[in-house]
Amino acid sequence: MAEHTIPDPAVHITDVRELAHDLMVIPNRRAQLVPNIGVVGGRDAVLVVETGMGPGNAEKVLEFAAGYARGRRLFLTTTHFHPEHAFGAQVFAGEATFLVNRAQAEDLKVKGPGYLDMFRGLGESVARRLEGVALAQPDVVYDESYDLDLGGRVVQLRATGRAHSRGDQVVRVPDADVLFTGDLVEAGQFAIFPWFPPYDTDVSGTRWLSVMRRLAAEGAGIVVPGHGEVGGPRLLADVRDYLRLLRDETWLRRDSAAGEETIAAEISALMIERHPHWDGQEWIEKGVGCLCAEHPA
Repeated sequence: MAEHTIPDPAVHITDVRELAHDLMVIPNRRAQLVPNIGVVGGRDAVLVVETGMGPGNAEKVLEFAAGYARGRRLFLTTTHFHPEHAFGAQVFAGEATFLVNRAQAEDLKVKGPGYLDMFRGLGESVARRLEGVALAQPDVVYDESYDLDLGGRVVQLRATGRAHSRGDQVVRVPDADVLFTGDLVEAGQFAIFPWFPPYDTDVSGTRWLSVMRRLAAEGAGIVVPGHGEVGGPRLLADVRDYLRLLRDETWLRRDSAAGEETIAAEISALMIERHPHWDGQEWIEKGVGCLCAEHPA
């Protein structure tokens, strides 16, 4: 990707949206490499979901959250370890309790340095945002589930198992029927497959589909995707259906005489025809590569 095509991945504290009582979202405004960021309040504490990329963005998020909290205790969680979601956590040290699932904590420690180097290579604007990043260590690590009591409101942190990454988690606010999905779900964008063999092959299309089947069955009135517009339960079904079709079309062709490049081109054309307005067309090919590797013998 050419450097000049990547705008500054800056978090802007504008158009902040109240989804429910004491539950705010700082929207990504469809900006590249900027996540939707949640601020969830209870009587005694406030949970921040995602940091933005790098210390500068995280400082803005922390300033907003601290002002919003008005003396309430602060917590921080991230949906997975990727840079725009978690590479600002150092700013919250001493100000908030940082908690994630065990697989995500391991990803951050083991794979974080490699992702830091990789993202620095995406362009000058991204490299500037990553200046001074020190990968944070979580204060609290849980295995599969954690119920965080904010005072009158319990937020459910749930590790989903390997899907978009090895350490994905969703954040559910049951009383408001809100679900933060991270990059398990994008709105108006093809699913992001970080399939970079031999360096990173943790993404799993088949496991991701299984996770999305479960999330779609459980439902949520309001879904906050990793990137894109906040929506309803249809977002969960859209990703489930896309992943299922991507798998089926890939496996249908996997054992044909055509090479993987031809297969990817055919499937990309099909998917773009079905979803002409979705962003991230380059991720279709990555998904095909992942699912080819997962094709049963």
